[in-house]
Amino acid sequence: MTRLNELLGPDTADQDAQSGEAPGTGRVTSAYQAIREAIRSNLFPPGYQAAEVEIARQLGMSRTPVHEAMARLQEDGLVRILPKKGILIRALSAADIEEIYEVTIALEGAAAARIARLPAELREPVTDTLRQATLAMRAALSREDLKAWALADEQFHETLVARCGNRRLTRMAGTVADQLHRARMFTLNLRPLPSASADEHFAIITSIENGQTEEASRAARRHRQHACDQLLPLIAKLNLRNL
Repeated sequence: MTRLNELLGPDTADQDAQSGEAPGTGRVTSAYQAIREAIRSNLFPPGYQAAEVEIARQLGMSRTPVHEAMARLQEDGLVRILPKKGILIRALSAADIEEIYEVTIALEGAAAARIARLPAELREPVTDTLRQATLAMRAALSREDLKAWALADEQFHETLVARCGNRRLTRMAGTVADQLHRARMFTLNLRPLPSASADEHFAIITSIENGQTEEASRAARRHRQHACDQLLPLIAKLNLRNL
């Protein structure tokens, strides 16, 4: 079983000096990333309560960077800080997931439109990356490797928001994606094979390549709406209340 300290990045102690940031900043970032990945991977499942001192011990850190990392995770909506007790990993209800999809649909529609407005020479490297991720999805699906499919799908959507040129949009999209990730992975093997997903991705790519701003936005929003329309009835059917 994966342990929390195995999720730490390398050379944690040297990060501050290398980055030129204030002392301790690198440790806060490392603690944040490790705990975030523990939540995303279900090492810390919904409803799990973790004491601040125990997390610090597992990470081999003092409590100060861990405390600051927890505050960031609470802002991201992943945990709730319990005074003098640590953190509680937040669970998602069907209503939460519906709200997250509403935000995701709006943000990714805006991201696709922004990329489509870029000059052709700047659009091309983005669409190349999007196409590679989509081809990897198709290859994974052909061998029914859903985990590999999910990784490639995640790369596509991360690229779409990361390369749109709006840092605030990218940060907001990343936050809601983290909240949704666990639910999507939990239901991955319960859903029908996502055979239409790659075609929908290619529709987004084609619109961006052609500089069709409105169509790129519509294609991106339509794609995420289809995913939402598939996931929410499944959650209701299986009576999944805390994801």
